[in-house]
Amino acid sequence: MQFTLEHTDTATDARAGRIMTDHGEILTPIFMPVGTLGSVKGVHATELKDEVKAQIILGNTYHLYLRPGLQTLREAGGLHKFNSWDKPILTDSGGFQVFSLADNRKLTEEGAKFKSHIDGSKHLFTPENVVDTQRIIGADIIMALDECTPGTADYNYAKKSLELTHRWLDRGIKHFDETEPLYGYSQTFFPIVQGCTYKDLRAQSAEFVASKEREGNAIGGLAVGEPEEVMYEMIEVVNAILPKDKPRYLMGVGTPINILEAISRGVDMFDCVMPTRNGRNGMLFTWDGIINIKNKKWENDFSAIETNGATFVDTTYSKAYLHHLIKCGEMLGAQIASIHNLGFYLALVTEARKQIINGTFREWKQRMVIQLAQRI
Repeated sequence: MQFTLEHTDTATDARAGRIMTDHGEILTPIFMPVGTLGSVKGVHATELKDEVKAQIILGNTYHLYLRPGLQTLREAGGLHKFNSWDKPILTDSGGFQVFSLADNRKLTEEGAKFKSHIDGSKHLFTPENVVDTQRIIGADIIMALDECTPGTADYNYAKKSLELTHRWLDRGIKHFDETEPLYGYSQTFFPIVQGCTYKDLRAQSAEFVASKEREGNAIGGLAVGEPEEVMYEMIEVVNAILPKDKPRYLMGVGTPINILEAISRGVDMFDCVMPTRNGRNGMLFTWDGIINIKNKKWENDFSAIETNGATFVDTTYSKAYLHHLIKCGEMLGAQIASIHNLGFYLALVTEARKQIINGTFREWKQRMVIQLAQRI
């Protein structure tokens, strides 16, 4: 993987760059639709490419490990061939999912023991075998195993957790460097900065991660219960330390406003389930603000979802039609809403990139965070 930093906004820390992988180019800042089980819910690969304009999608090691399983993925030739996606893929190591199991997992120096949420069977993730698993999945960018501490964790717990994550990181890097990709294209390994909401721990972790000199770095353990202001503060602490010539990936964040604020603080890559999950439940993100399409006010509104003319589905469906579909629980409604929201997120980061290059990002961002927060 190669990263080229093309522009940096003079008024903020926002950046525009270019990532080259063996599966194609990614223009940053970028949003990655989440395809947890090997699919972005309700969205075909052709729709992701042609309507959403996705450049990279995300898969999840925990879920893919359990279903369809490593044997099937290996026989398929990796996830790209299995799900017919020929552009880049990033995989989360599964750490967040394992640690969210709470009562069904146990951490040791060796790794994370857990019970499957599907059938209760017992499994073990180690820093080494999650590398092997992601080799089999075949993602272009793979993540280190870490512990994602809750935003309310006390200092002593966060410190011990961070030390374990760092020891796991050293083991994961060693194993990654001693193994090879399986399908004839290169893979990249990203460490993850942790440290909860404590500045000194975040700085310590950022310095440790930066010292590993990998091709990119991730910031984890945010948007897990802490106030947004604290999240932004932690991003600033970390990005002041992480190398500027490497892409920075903020994991699992977030709202359109969260993304714009993080871009202004130097983040390059994002993923979140919000566009699809909220879309399935009737929340639409638009250039004019947020729409709850379930509200009766849309029942006889035959205007387009986007009043400014933008649309991310092949037909400009009306608000009234989408209201009807969502209220009825019709599958097409969830699909239209998901494509619309994903398309909006990709359009948002694409426009942010243009504003960075034009030198107008700060003023544009200030307008947008007010506009996008409106409830229509």
